[in-house]
Amino acid sequence: MSGPLKGLRIIEIAGLGPAPFAAMMLADHGAEVIRIDRPGAHIESRDPLLRSRTIRFLDLKSPDGQAALRDLVKTSDGLIEGFRPGVMERLGLGPDVLLADNPQLVYGRMTGWGQDGFYAARAGHDINYIAASGALHMIGRKGEAPVPPLNLVGDFGGGGMMLAFGMVSALLAVKNGTAGQVIDCAMTDGSALLTAMMWGFRASGFWQDERGSNILDTAAPFYDVYETADGKHIAVGAIEPQFYALMLNGLGLSDDPLFAFQMDIQNWPAQKAALAMRIRTKTRDAWAAIFDGQDACVTPVLSMNEALAAPHNRDRNTFITVGGVDQPAPAPRYSATPCATPVPPKA
Repeated sequence: MSGPLKGLRIIEIAGLGPAPFAAMMLADHGAEVIRIDRPGAHIESRDPLLRSRTIRFLDLKSPDGQAALRDLVKTSDGLIEGFRPGVMERLGLGPDVLLADNPQLVYGRMTGWGQDGFYAARAGHDINYIAASGALHMIGRKGEAPVPPLNLVGDFGGGGMMLAFGMVSALLAVKNGTAGQVIDCAMTDGSALLTAMMWGFRASGFWQDERGSNILDTAAPFYDVYETADGKHIAVGAIEPQFYALMLNGLGLSDDPLFAFQMDIQNWPAQKAALAMRIRTKTRDAWAAIFDGQDACVTPVLSMNEALAAPHNRDRNTFITVGGVDQPAPAPRYSATPCATPVPPKA
């Protein structure tokens, strides 16, 4: 293994979604990650979330399995688990026990609701956690229902990525002389944190608590997705005045008085209708050719298959193939401690 986390050993208790994503991030960046799964569990070697792991099979409900895990933890830097509160304690493997075995251990706990709170004991999924944090309410068009953003905001952005950051932060604290500790990573907390900028806009009077009424939530004509003549789409993000001017020029609308005042909110609906009509006159790729090389912030919306072949993604090797499976490459990138190419999990 190589990468900035080389030399660290992390134990991952098998789970789904955000905890494996956090473990994948740590493994991508050089940590040795040992995933503990139940005996007989199927290992999906094509799953990118499991890449670059060693997998051991232990029955954590048995005394032998519990003893084996405790032995592993004694020589490890961190542990990640994604069970509901109290499950690890009932197995005799809670943080009090494992931190007693290894006082420098960083014990990462990934849940939807957190280790305490009104909903802590309840079941849930990404959509529930981001609903409760207010994030889901913000996503969608005016007059329409909120649109679940896959499970990117709760599971991965507000969950797995936050846990990976928390693990690295706490591991750095141990390196600087503090004791090990427990990380309570909740997807409600993390998804709320991802909306920090909107809360700042709200405080300044620049954000309405109504979906589809703000500059970034499809109200603004210069920040939205538009259908093209072939039923595909382009994304427009021309916020700054100089980019807005280039967008209008590419669309042939520079002299249209309707667009003279970019921030005239009263004109936004009419501007949006005119943009939609204009953009439907050409195919997606025709618009992409017109805006190629310009700073107009107009980009074709690519499918998964198209993203694999896109020139920029090819230039940067944004996607790689691991064990015959196309998937995103590790990110971010480092000048002195580059990440190794991921490999399929090994039992």
